[in-house]
Amino acid sequence: RVRHFSVSVEGGAELLFDGVKKHQVTLPSQPEPWDIRNLLKWIKTNLLKERPELFMQGESVRPGILVLINDADWELMGELDYKLQDQDNVLFISTLHGG
Repeated sequence: RVRHFSVSVEGGAELLFDGVKKHQVTLPSQPEPWDIRNLLKWIKTNLLKERPELFMQGESVRPGILVLINDADWELMGELDYKLQDQDNVLFISTLHGG
């Protein structure tokens, strides 16, 4: 089943996404439900425009990037294993400010 939801990036992280803060995302259908782990791979391939190492570390986000799912901390939601639901809002906020 196709998932429709929004991905937002703030706190400077949007600079890695051509300055676009809000993305309406439609994920392709696949046998297993989409989780955050697979979403991050999809974001890296389809949305990230430059310097993926500033957004991702391994298969997760870098330390210093907060992830909120429907305004709740992803640590309360199962982090990478959270199964995305239709119309979810996923927000990435960078707390890293370099010069």
